[in-house]
Amino acid sequence: MNPHVEKFEDAAHRFTTVVQESTDWAAPTPCAGWSAGDLIDHVVDTERDFLAGHGVHLGERPTGAPDDVWASHLAALVPVLGDDDFWEREVDSHFGPTTPGQLLERFYAFDLVVHGWDLGVSQGRPTTFSEVDMDTMEKSFAAFGEAMYAEGVFRPAVEPPAGADRQTRLLARMGRLA
Repeated sequence: MNPHVEKFEDAAHRFTTVVQESTDWAAPTPCAGWSAGDLIDHVVDTERDFLAGHGVHLGERPTGAPDDVWASHLAALVPVLGDDDFWEREVDSHFGPTTPGQLLERFYAFDLVVHGWDLGVSQGRPTTFSEVDMDTMEKSFAAFGEAMYAEGVFRPAVEPPAGADRQTRLLARMGRLA
């Protein structure tokens, strides 16, 4: 199996756990103006848009409760994850030549990790990033450059507390510390 897909599957599994533990879909998240339910919509819609932009259509967008929407979306996505030819073909992206698999890992797995933390915070249970997650984030930040602070991406970075651990420093870099 494609290693980029494996990293995405790991992130999706952990995101699913946070989704399944969530009950307050109206709760505010660290993403300005988004409820927990809005966050699920964002994740599902961006993944579906990415795939549609590369000729993969997952069928009708799921509707219903946010946890059901995520579960239905993921079920439609799983068969596509096994298509190594798709994930390894070269494509052009905003960041230059790459593969859908690299984009899946560098952005969409990253997105699941960060939004898993956001969702956990909204429910009073923030998650802990793995060392692999944090390595991926740091690589992604380097690739994003200043674009990571464009409107609708991340808030401006904030100064982490003295002696902050790696996760706290990364959250500060994404403007996610109060």
